[in-house]
Amino acid sequence: MQFGLYTSFVPPIIYAIMGSSREIAIGPVAVVSILLGSLLQDEIDPTNKHEYRRLEFTATFFAGLTQFVLGFFRLGFLIDFLSHAAIVGFMAGAAITIGLQQLKGFLGVKNFTKKTNIVSVMRSVWRNWETAVIGVTFLAFLLLAKYIIRSWDVKMSEGPRYQLGTIGALSLSVVSSVSIVICNKALISTLGFTFATTLTSWHLLVTFCSLHVALWMKWFEHKPFDPRAVMGFGILNGTSIGLLNLSLGFNSVGFYQMTKLAIIPCTVLLETLFFRKIFSRNVQLSLTVLLVGVGIATVTDLQLNALGSILSILAVVTTCVAQIMTNTIQKQFKVSSTQLLYQSCPYQAMALFIAGPFLDGMLTNQNVFAFNYTPQVLAFIVLSCLISVSVNFSTFLVIGKTSPVTYQVLGHLKTCLVLTFGYLLLEDPFSWQNILGILVAVVGMMLYSYHCTIENQQKAVAEAAAQLLQAKEPESDPLLSVENGGGILTDGGVARTPGWNSNKDLQA
Repeated sequence: MQFGLYTSFVPPIIYAIMGSSREIAIGPVAVVSILLGSLLQDEIDPTNKHEYRRLEFTATFFAGLTQFVLGFFRLGFLIDFLSHAAIVGFMAGAAITIGLQQLKGFLGVKNFTKKTNIVSVMRSVWRNWETAVIGVTFLAFLLLAKYIIRSWDVKMSEGPRYQLGTIGALSLSVVSSVSIVICNKALISTLGFTFATTLTSWHLLVTFCSLHVALWMKWFEHKPFDPRAVMGFGILNGTSIGLLNLSLGFNSVGFYQMTKLAIIPCTVLLETLFFRKIFSRNVQLSLTVLLVGVGIATVTDLQLNALGSILSILAVVTTCVAQIMTNTIQKQFKVSSTQLLYQSCPYQAMALFIAGPFLDGMLTNQNVFAFNYTPQVLAFIVLSCLISVSVNFSTFLVIGKTSPVTYQVLGHLKTCLVLTFGYLLLEDPFSWQNILGILVAVVGMMLYSYHCTIENQQKAVAEAAAQLLQAKEPESDPLLSVENGGGILTDGGVARTPGWNSNKDLQA
């Protein structure tokens, strides 16, 4: 690493002191360096650092000497005798060599070959095909997201600020959620702190305190509204969290994943029945592909029992209603996500703080107050609570700016990311089923994002056309003539009676 840094900035410094031009082209130098390094690997083993470095310096010296002689005798005209095809082929070969070496970083492949020929590189990729497939899939997803961001014109009236706010909310939600999953996994699996409901109540309490400090610093404005709506929403949201934890405790992991998958169709059904929201066939098909993919990747077994099924149904319904209310309240009372979160946090925290120790004791047969809180456990709890502030804020922000269904789609993206990070970083076991499910789920997310973008663009164009027609309607009335009683006031200001009235006077 240190020699690479020196070779990056020492030659430009020498050229700046001794060179005769203000500009320096480093492209050919980089190409020659890469090709020279690839040739040296065939002559001597790179693990023999002393001999390899000696050969490297010797080859570099003679390469520099050759270039010096060519420059001193002004032999640059020799390039005119080379065909254009030879020059293009040389540069294309160098580009392929550089590109193949970047596959290790792009795909996240470990134990990648140091050789530069295509056969060796493709052999290394094939040996790590699971990682390569995941890398290619998410690279395709990023390219599609880049295309969607460029063509995203969701609300023309609100302009770029709305687009940046939505993209920022989605990004913040993904990063914070994946971070808190990793933190909580270490806290629960490694350190044995299995009191999830109580931990969630602490999350909400810290979130409320953080928002109270932000309010005191005047980062947002306090806007009170219907207290009964706030109380009902807060208690319902806390209840849905508790029911989801109970569903996980009384059901198998596979059935719990099916419960989470049922939230999207239930949300679509409720919004269609009670809010008359129309979901196109393309969006419905995209959601179906997404749910099938996540189901393949996460659902392993389906063990049913009566109590667990009832708890799962209640968890799905309360979660759907709570997320729909999150979107509806923000639009109905014209409050921001921060204002709604600040006013509902105390009720959510109170509901979970009261029920948390009881639910956790019933699920784990342990007492949260008798747990051995070591400094390491306390550190992870504090870290989890701090990350939860971002998680709760981004949740309300995403639902308010998009929709409950989009938030659920984003949640399944987080699931795929967590599975991928678990395989790459924690070396969790991975199977064909996981890979196939993630691929199908990512395709579903791409289709959903694409169709939502197209439909929002069409809706924005239709709204703009309607506003344009409304603006043109008053212009169709005559500007220089005003009808007043039986006469018409012309631009000359003289009242002119209609023709039928004149005929009547003549007959009289």
